Amino acid sequence: MNNCFKCRGLIITLLISILFRDSLASVVSTGDFNKDFFVMWAPNYVNTSSNGGERSLKLDQQSGSGFASNQMFLFGRIDMQIKLVPGNSAGTVLAYYVSETLDSFDFLHFSASDINRIALQSQLASDQPNRDEIDFEFLGNVSGEPYIVQTNIYVDGFDNREERIYLWFDPTEDYHTYSILWNLHQIVFMVDSIPIRVYRNHADKGVAYPRWQPMGIKISLWNGDSWATRGGLDKIDWSKGPFIASFKDYTIDACVWEGNPRFCRADSTDNWWNKPRMSSLSREQKRWFKWVRKYHMVYDYCQDHQRLLLEELNNVHCHKRCMIGSSGGSVGSSSAPAIGADTIRLDEFVDLATLIDWMDAEDVLD
Repeated sequence: MNNCFKCRGLIITLLISILFRDSLASVVSTGDFNKDFFVMWAPNYVNTSSNGGERSLKLDQQSGSGFASNQMFLFGRIDMQIKLVPGNSAGTVLAYYVSETLDSFDFLHFSASDINRIALQSQLASDQPNRDEIDFEFLGNVSGEPYIVQTNIYVDGFDNREERIYLWFDPTEDYHTYSILWNLHQIVFMVDSIPIRVYRNHADKGVAYPRWQPMGIKISLWNGDSWATRGGLDKIDWSKGPFIASFKDYTIDACVWEGNPRFCRADSTDNWWNKPRMSSLSREQKRWFKWVRKYHMVYDYCQDHQRLLLEELNNVHCHKRCMIGSSGGSVGSSSAPAIGADTIRLDEFVDLATLIDWMDAEDVLD
């Protein structure tokens, strides 16, 4: 199993180094967690290195923990290197997301039980009914099982846009980079520069898109065992704790909110993320995106027809995006897999030649 992880990880890394070129741009982050973030929950459970370059969060039976950015942003890109909770982490949830910001005062005056309740209900996000939010959620697993990454998007207070994938490596052995690109054109979730989800701006077709409200960065580790692992069947084994997640080498390249949305929405040199070239995935990115969705996707809300029908019958917010196409935006509905279909587990291996042949096929996403 370990050799499988390492071999596949090496192949992916080599291919990424060839296919991707990162653009140089100014950043608004210092690389020091003490300067760019504040502790919003359980300071005694947040450990930061002496130079501010590394930070960890702890969860035990008494409390979880979390921190948030000092500034708010409207569009940009965020990268964070994260090493997930190792071992039997069933029931734990690590949330890494952008949302409207709560002041630290609000959290530091809650008890641990209150905070756990709030975290479970709202992922430590604003209680405002029209909030926007862009979520990575890492759902703990039983030892030996693959980690599931859930992504979700709130727009004007509505969510229920979940997608889930299996990671193709062991995210507890080393740090990996998890990124959110948010611009006027699309939201892209990436893992080690590989796009795993795209949510395109179809506001002109009546589909809600987060484009007006500034958001802050938040990271929290908490007890989600009522739902996180196998729908809540696997509970947290507190004897395996404390549970630790680690962070380092983050980059925030985004428009700092100063009260004027027109500045952040401008197609300027500083706002490189709003340039036309950032309006869709590159050809190479589309190939990787297709690979993820074909072999690693386990849930797509647009393919959950029973749920969509029930929501429509109950007059719940209707997902117009699913009628336009898949939540991948640039892909048609026919390319979105059925729930759980064609999923490669971590103990299955695609050799390099097969992977390259598949990625060079002519049916690349439009």
